[in-house]
Amino acid sequence: MRLISWNVNGLRACMGKGFQASFDALNADCFCLQETKLQAGQIDFAPEGYHAYWNYAEKKGYSGVALFTKDLPLSVTYELGIEALDGEGRVITAEYPTHYLVVCYTPNAQDGLKRIDFRLQFEAAMRAHLKALDERKPVVYCGDLNVAHNEIDLKHPNANRGNAGFSDEERGAFSELLSCGFTDSFRFLHPDERDAYSWWSYRFHARENNAGWRIDYFVVSDRLREKIKSASIHNEIFGSDHCPVEIEFALS
Repeated sequence: MRLISWNVNGLRACMGKGFQASFDALNADCFCLQETKLQAGQIDFAPEGYHAYWNYAEKKGYSGVALFTKDLPLSVTYELGIEALDGEGRVITAEYPTHYLVVCYTPNAQDGLKRIDFRLQFEAAMRAHLKALDERKPVVYCGDLNVAHNEIDLKHPNANRGNAGFSDEERGAFSELLSCGFTDSFRFLHPDERDAYSWWSYRFHARENNAGWRIDYFVVSDRLREKIKSASIHNEIFGSDHCPVEIEFALS
């Protein structure tokens, strides 16, 4: 089974930059999108052979996630069921016979960490959600999680220490999730690989110089990690300031 996650930074814009060709070439069993920046009816994209699920933000042109899956889920739910955190179109949870798949676009803490309290509330609620699911069956959790966990996960750790995406609070929240029985699939297979990034600023020729961050993940229940065949980053694919990330594994 092959799964793809990609923050497209506006699906309509990405469609004009080769999204359809990339979607077709990757031929994933599940294709998970973040930051679609859409409302219902604003795009005509219904790929043949896939069941489509969309979660739109209440605010127009903001956030949003989507799931395209070849296998029909047993059930699909949206958001976290917490009024103070919901409404931004950040979560889709799909249940399959063997596992859960959770698609997420984690809130950005923003400049000066001005949204860090909301971010940490979201992190705590998501962690509780994932733990509850994991008690029933294994979980695959993916998306733009807006954190570079360790220094190896970004080009300039010293210059960015304490900034959004590399604050002690956000890194600690990710560590806490992993300690609850979850594994960062890419680091499990590539513990020492450097210069492996999934997001680059549009400024300062960052992508050209590969001055990026790894903030897009597939996190899996610990009991799934031995089933992972590969975990990769498609930095050859353009169309967004992020590139797709992939996991392939055997589920039975």
